[in-house]
Amino acid sequence: MESVTPLDQKAASDADRAVPASRYILFLSIVAAGCLADLATKHWAFRWLGMPHENPPWWLWENVVGMETSLNTGALFGLGQGWTPAFAALSVLAAGAIALWLFAGKAARDVLLTVALALVTAGILGNLYDRLGLHGLRWPWPVEGNQAGDPIYAVRDWIKVMIFGWPWPNFNIADSMLVCGVGLLGWHACRPAPDARPTQDPC
Repeated sequence: MESVTPLDQKAASDADRAVPASRYILFLSIVAAGCLADLATKHWAFRWLGMPHENPPWWLWENVVGMETSLNTGALFGLGQGWTPAFAALSVLAAGAIALWLFAGKAARDVLLTVALALVTAGILGNLYDRLGLHGLRWPWPVEGNQAGDPIYAVRDWIKVMIFGWPWPNFNIADSMLVCGVGLLGWHACRPAPDARPTQDPC
């Protein structure tokens, strides 16, 4: 009968703790599908409604939910206007940190955490595409120091929502994925650990 050495036990333990291939597939599938949905809907909305102020809003539910194109040089929901280069750099760093945490740090062993961070990554990359000007849009007229024909380094927003008559900043699918991903992270943080007692409330 073969004896099991401590090295064999360590190798087996490391294998048990490895990130399964299914987590890579899950993460990449959500990121790819999320980016595709975001970029496709942005392209469609701007092709249909044109540049901001070219056409009036289109309402699915009058004065509640509709579509209106806008360009955001800030962050989520219009915060931090004019800081596009800084937000682009932060986006690259955030996406890299998420990948390292999930796969080098093996946090991807947790399915919920993998889904949440995949949604966040998809949102980051969808808006980063716009911040880098890869959508190909150009200013049709001079705007805030930009000349007509200059590339537009701004996020394309198109979802318009009114809350009790007050306009909410326009947003897009990428913003929605970011919010959903952060919400799942909050829920994950409030869940008890697998070995925690049922009476414990981490929140």
